[in-house]
Amino acid sequence: MTNSPLTDWSLIQSFLAVAETGSLSAAAQQLHRSQPTLGRHIQNLEADLNQHLFDRHPRGLKLSEAGTALMPMAREMQHQMYQLSLLAAGQSQDLAGTVRITASIFAAQYILPDILADIRRQEPKIELELVPTDASENLAFRAADIAVRMYRPTQMDVITQHVTDLPLGIFAAKSYLNRHDRPATPEDLWAHDLVGYDSNDLILQTMQAMGWPATRRSFAIRCDNQAAYWQLVRAGCGIGFCQTGVAGADPDVEELHLDVEIPALPVWLTAHSAMRETPRIKRVWSLLANGLKKAGKSTSPPLKAGPTTAPVIDPDAPEE
Repeated sequence: MTNSPLTDWSLIQSFLAVAETGSLSAAAQQLHRSQPTLGRHIQNLEADLNQHLFDRHPRGLKLSEAGTALMPMAREMQHQMYQLSLLAAGQSQDLAGTVRITASIFAAQYILPDILADIRRQEPKIELELVPTDASENLAFRAADIAVRMYRPTQMDVITQHVTDLPLGIFAAKSYLNRHDRPATPEDLWAHDLVGYDSNDLILQTMQAMGWPATRRSFAIRCDNQAAYWQLVRAGCGIGFCQTGVAGADPDVEELHLDVEIPALPVWLTAHSAMRETPRIKRVWSLLANGLKKAGKSTSPPLKAGPTTAPVIDPDAPEE
């Protein structure tokens, strides 16, 4: 006797991965399985349902009419399976195990390594996985156990805590400043090459909110990847912005004190409510919060809480 296809999660999981990625190879990479295994899963599901689920086209696989009709039921099954996984994982009382952390590419490269090394020293039984990405990982789908965010999350069913604010400053490579006159006022910046973001308008909006006449064309070089952005500034491409804790430790750059107040960058920790009290996640959360507070060294007042669907942990509450 074979399993009913709608109770065989591995077949549905493979079906969703192929539908979302459009190819067996990409789906296999996403699920960490072999391409032949994915192919067999799709064939078995099609045989059990007696339906043709995918059509081939030059760029890969596309859902057939029957496959499109199956998607809502498959997604609902995915949601229920992930909820079951969260419930089971949340019951674990063992301090040992794996904790998966996601953070921006910049934070993962420049802020978290020292913090994670300290966590490993204190809790050698806890294994850590770091997922650097500027996309918002879905905590409900266990893409990560803890997220380090530079904004306040509003996702349902999550616990979030504002842990610190990272001061920002204006910086340039010494090599660049040695080739140009050092700006003495904010107005002097417009005579220099500025490094900004490309499609991300965060820097532009911040400058405009400060009353600066900035446009996208004000930036001689534009890049959205923040780690690459900082390397452009370090290389002498122009004047840019960075967290003072990171840039201040770099001997090749110099901070420009132009008597301007740049809003600090808030840092929030987030976890799914079903996982937050799991001992190993609770412990890593606490150590992350302490490490980020030290990295922040912020003198800025904490941000006022705005309306949100997520319960908030008092950032001034004592650590558990």
